[in-house]
Amino acid sequence: MQVTASVAAQMITAAIRAKLVPLLIGSPGCGKSQIVHQIAQEHALQVIDLRLAQCDPCDINGFPTFSQGKAGYAPMDTFPIAGDPLPEGKQGWLLFLDEMTSAPPAVQAAAYKLVLDRQVGKYHLHDNLAIVCAGNLESDNAIVQPMSTALQSRLVHMELAVDTKEWLDWAASNDIDHRITAYINFRPENLYTFKPDHTDHTYAAPRTWEFANRLLKQGIENTGILTPLLSGTLSEGVAREFINFTKIYKELPTIQEILADPEGIKVPEEPGTRYAITGSISHHMKADTADALMKYIMRLPIEFQVVCLRETIRRHKELLATPAIQAWIAKSASELF
Repeated sequence: MQVTASVAAQMITAAIRAKLVPLLIGSPGCGKSQIVHQIAQEHALQVIDLRLAQCDPCDINGFPTFSQGKAGYAPMDTFPIAGDPLPEGKQGWLLFLDEMTSAPPAVQAAAYKLVLDRQVGKYHLHDNLAIVCAGNLESDNAIVQPMSTALQSRLVHMELAVDTKEWLDWAASNDIDHRITAYINFRPENLYTFKPDHTDHTYAAPRTWEFANRLLKQGIENTGILTPLLSGTLSEGVAREFINFTKIYKELPTIQEILADPEGIKVPEEPGTRYAITGSISHHMKADTADALMKYIMRLPIEFQVVCLRETIRRHKELLATPAIQAWIAKSASELF
């Protein structure tokens, strides 16, 4: 059963509290690592990122030693064990066993005791250590190894699905460029274009849209490297369409022009242009401009009013209390929620 990011986060938290080990699987680039790091941040846990596909069994079982006539294993300092002091400013650790489904069989077998008994060799893991696993789907042409039934039964399995609304909520609270969110509102199918048999060098995904956001912040828009850079990030087709979408912004009325004549200035008719104007308004709206901008917004078809108000509230939750927005909600709340 597939679950969204917010549901996956709740499930992972519940599993951790029950001292169980969740395995979050999903297609590449869909945000698995982001969810794990967000949980760690919310619960003041220091992340220990261990990529199992790059490990040897000794990295889990410990390093062979010989002392006082006996051989044994010394645990790697990767794993906090009972008695270790808590990291400064943290409540504990989150051991993130990434690439679990790509780990060689011997490494998977070495993890049996770690995930079920919470032991490394004869040493018990610290009580304040949570463990979360993640991996790719076998159907995605990723490097995936068959998982033994013994390991399967030691984990709580959950499969992550990409959800556009949840991603837009995340994007608005993480300073993602408003042109990106306006474009995804316009073309939600291009949030995640991954196909196992794709022939382009890459694909659009939550991960690569965040990369694109970082690139746009580097001032590359009026340079000759914009198209090849975004093509190498999102795939050429999506990149060119997104760039063409951003050019619409040059044809839009400015916020100053809208504020000067919110009830008289022309309202765009093309869907792409309407999505662009909703993105621009939601980005620029402030408490002292809400009254005028809402007059303009209410001249758009209701579906674009909803898109604009949702994006505005995502980015500026404090504006929810403004009289103009409250009046719109009183009239159209069922459309917004």
